[in-house]
Amino acid sequence: MKKLYEKNEILFAVICIVLYCAVMTTLKGNYGYQSIIMLLGISVFAICISLFVKVNHLEAKCRIASWPRNTKQYLYFIPMLILATGNIWDGFALSYHGAEQVFAVVSMIIVGFVEEMLFRGFLFTAMLSKGRTIVAIIVSSLTFGMGHIINLFAGQTSFETILQVIFAISWGFILTMVFYKSGSLLPCIIAHSMIDALSMFGADNAVVDQIYVVTTIIVAIIYCLFLGRIKEDVIEK
Repeated sequence: MKKLYEKNEILFAVICIVLYCAVMTTLKGNYGYQSIIMLLGISVFAICISLFVKVNHLEAKCRIASWPRNTKQYLYFIPMLILATGNIWDGFALSYHGAEQVFAVVSMIIVGFVEEMLFRGFLFTAMLSKGRTIVAIIVSSLTFGMGHIINLFAGQTSFETILQVIFAISWGFILTMVFYKSGSLLPCIIAHSMIDALSMFGADNAVVDQIYVVTTIIVAIIYCLFLGRIKEDVIEK
């Protein structure tokens, strides 16, 4: 994998994403988020990514070594973090009970880390190194959203999947822009893990969920236009 990464970072990222989608589809479809098998599977994936980054000294390149340097300047993280609580806007309700709820929540936290590393830490930085910033932002965001189509193969309905894809694309733009402008992946990992983990506590009201999706789309447009005016911390290329 190291040789592939050194030869073609974009291909490496794409292969990792495809592998991740295949693994997640199998685990979710056969066991569900509440299973210890899911937790173990996603944990192995996270450990492999962490070891690869550590062994090859990619912490700085993937921007997971430090928080943004000027914290006061990045108060614009606040809208992102508020929006990340959307899954509990319709109230609290446990998705599972006992150990199953714990397994599901921990799995979702790890999913946030893994997906940020794949779509932002690997894919986006690889494309950014080619000097085409706008293309890198668009492709990374769209790929992140389209990746959620795999939920169709895990038993989710078409309507739910389409809604989730649109939602994920909107979040893809938000997370990619925050990563690019702040020069740190850590705020994105925190926000992404919040979204996924809190989904295990939402009351699952269809109307509120749709309001959340629409709100996310609107905020994504305004937020990204705002972030576009902020001077970025240059990500290593």
